[in-house]
Amino acid sequence: MPAARQRRAVTALAAVLLGACATAELAVPPKTAVDSATYAADIADFHAKRLEAIAGPDGWSTLAGLFWLDSASYSIGSAAASTIRLPADHTPPAVGTLRNDASRVTFLAARGTTVMVDSTRIDSVTLANDKAEQPTVLRTGSLTYRLIERGGRQALRVKDSAYVLRRDFKGLTYFPTDTSFRVQAHLVPHPAPRTVRILNVLGMTEEYRSPGVLHFRIGGTAYALTATFEGKDTTQYFMLFRDATSKETTYPAGRFMYATLVDSAGYTILDFNRAYNPPCAFTAFATCPLPPAGNVLTVAIPAGEKRYAGPHGAELR
Repeated sequence: MPAARQRRAVTALAAVLLGACATAELAVPPKTAVDSATYAADIADFHAKRLEAIAGPDGWSTLAGLFWLDSASYSIGSAAASTIRLPADHTPPAVGTLRNDASRVTFLAARGTTVMVDSTRIDSVTLANDKAEQPTVLRTGSLTYRLIERGGRQALRVKDSAYVLRRDFKGLTYFPTDTSFRVQAHLVPHPAPRTVRILNVLGMTEEYRSPGVLHFRIGGTAYALTATFEGKDTTQYFMLFRDATSKETTYPAGRFMYATLVDSAGYTILDFNRAYNPPCAFTAFATCPLPPAGNVLTVAIPAGEKRYAGPHGAELR
């Protein structure tokens, strides 16, 4: 090909590529504007729900124990002989017995002790764990008992609405709301369905389904977070992340955040003003997942929930 014609071909190709880039830029939908008053009200509502989730009568500050069920039988109560022993101030000497076999966990109430499931007094019941559609919740006085499953093991989770951590709760604090940390993100789907193995604070690993990676910018710099689905819920993305604020002002293990599913163009909004602390920031009896390696951001994101002021919480392992 003559040199002149080659130069014209290269120039034409460059024009096409530039045009394509420009078209791609124009195709990016603008970030949806928010009314400041409406947004402030939405954030206030989010904070109120967060407070209830932590300090409410069934909140994370009520966690009073976590007992792994590796034997065939357990007695629950405040009596010294109980294999799951709870404080006497809120617990009868004998609450009941757990029978644990390979296929199910059954609870038998102690004679003379009132144990409720919803509004029904029960003598015995097969427990549905927290992975089930309707988990079983046992209640005696101010205490509730739930079966949970983590990493193939089952445990009894005990909550007490009169527990000391709830009584001494220090409140939640937040960075000032900043809409510059409400950013547009583009989902790049995985080529094939993928699960991500995520470590929790107890050293166990669990698998989370991941639809892809969300790409976004903060201060003009590009970042990315792996999006996951939490359990069976595929109606929103669940992100576990850590950023540079984790060193001083936010929970060291990282924070959680949800986002709506992407629109038809593949975009969603990541609102870091809604980033919040995991349960293990408030109690040593939680089983929080930790951010995967790719979700550790080098940038500081001073938005959302700050580190809890109280002394209690899970230590990193």
